[in-house]
Amino acid sequence: MKVFRIMQAATGAIFWIGSALDALAALDAMACAAGFGDRTRIPSHLRAGGLHVEELEA
Repeated sequence: MKVFRIMQAATGAIFWIGSALDALAALDAMACAAGFGDRTRIPSHLRAGGLHVEELEA
């Protein structure tokens, strides 16, 4: 597994850091941890300004 960081691009706020197979799986894991079920249910106000998914070096 890889380690990813998900940030709100406009503000730089870090929403999640954790392990996932790929960037889409990381978005799903972040959404699930926040209680949204999956990435398709992330509210628009959190998506505002864009979400930046970055793979971190181990």
